[in-house]
Amino acid sequence: MTELNVQQLLKDLANDLDSYLTEHNINDPVFIGIQTGGVWVAKQLQSLLNNKQKLGVLDITFYRDDFSRAGIQPTVKPSKLPLGVNDKHIILVDDVLHTGRTVRAALNEIFDYGRPASVILVVLVQRNDSELPIQANVVASKLTLDVTQHIKLSGPDPLELKIIDQKN
Repeated sequence: MTELNVQQLLKDLANDLDSYLTEHNINDPVFIGIQTGGVWVAKQLQSLLNNKQKLGVLDITFYRDDFSRAGIQPTVKPSKLPLGVNDKHIILVDDVLHTGRTVRAALNEIFDYGRPASVILVVLVQRNDSELPIQANVVASKLTLDVTQHIKLSGPDPLELKIIDQKN
C-alpha cells in the first residue's frame, strides 16, 4: 500500500484550476462534486480558491450504465444543485477518473437539469486506463497502475489517498 500526499495534490490542483479559469476568463463558476470523494475534493478546492458559491452535489447512482446489473440495493442520496445550470460554468469534481463511466453518468444528470455554458472536469487522480474517451481538463496526478491496484480516497477529515494492491 502506498500513500500519496493528498494535501500537496490539492494545492497543485487548486493552482492549476486557478490558472485554467484565468486563461479561459471564467469567473465565479459553480462547483459540483460527485458523491462521495468528489464532494470532499470540491469542498477543499472551493476553500483553497475562496469560492463562495454553494456546492452542488451529484449522486449518479440511477444514471450509471451498470445500475440494473447491481445485485444489491444501492444507497441513493438526492442530488442537490444550488442554482439552475443553464449558461453557468460548471466545475465538475471527482476524486479518481478511471473508466470514465462515472463522469459520463454525471454529465447525463447535469444536462437533465439544463444546458451549462461549459463543464470543466477536475480530478485529483486520473488513471491512464480509461474505457471511454473522457479525460480531465485539470488533474493533479496521472497514474499508470497495474490492474490489481486501486486508488482509495478516505475522509473527509483528514483526506487520505492510498494505492492499494489487491493481488491474491
